[in-house]
Amino acid sequence: LDAALSDPNRPAADMARDANRKPGETVPFAGIKPGMKVADLIPGGGYFTRIFSKAVGPRGKVYAYVPDELSKLAKREPAVNAVAKDPAYSNVRVLLSTLPRFTTPEKLDVVFTAQNYHDMHADFMGPVDVAAVNRQIYNSLKPGGLYIVIDHSARPGSGLEAVNSFHRIDPAIVRREVEAAGFIFDGQGHFLRDPKDKMNVSVFDKSIRGETDQFVYRFRKPGRARR
Repeated sequence: LDAALSDPNRPAADMARDANRKPGETVPFAGIKPGMKVADLIPGGGYFTRIFSKAVGPRGKVYAYVPDELSKLAKREPAVNAVAKDPAYSNVRVLLSTLPRFTTPEKLDVVFTAQNYHDMHADFMGPVDVAAVNRQIYNSLKPGGLYIVIDHSARPGSGLEAVNSFHRIDPAIVRREVEAAGFIFDGQGHFLRDPKDKMNVSVFDKSIRGETDQFVYRFRKPGRARR
């Protein structure tokens, strides 16, 4: 993990974000180890993709899954393509398809998504069939595989009302939806919580940008892991 975080190929802008995104706590919580097969769902510019690539090592694989719903809106090449083209990250492969058709060439140890689960409910993404997405993720994992969801917190009981306006989601909604797909809730990390966030503005507001309260949920597919 130390080598992954100090990787000289990481952009300086990514390293500057480490203090807020806390990859040193996130990667161990997600159970990512050498040799694993991992999917980075909605990877953006590849902040975690690069870290995962070094964390799983040459025997592992990282699938950066870019949804068609998003790439068609952007009307440009996915930013994470630059990571996959970099020889320093030769174990990264970009996958393009719709969210409800999520699938990978092999069974996975971990599916990871950070700060984007709420987007699946947003108007600009469709919204998509989230239940179908979670079922596909479940089917793509090995028995005992993990599904990690990190997102910006909305006020408890607010449901989906903050998705479009504030780009936040009630953690209870996420837990209910993921468990409905057959997953078992396996714990939560508190290292991204921030009591200063009143959850009453958009995550892009200058007063809170990069310092939002975030929940970190880990779900497990039933069965015994074979690694």
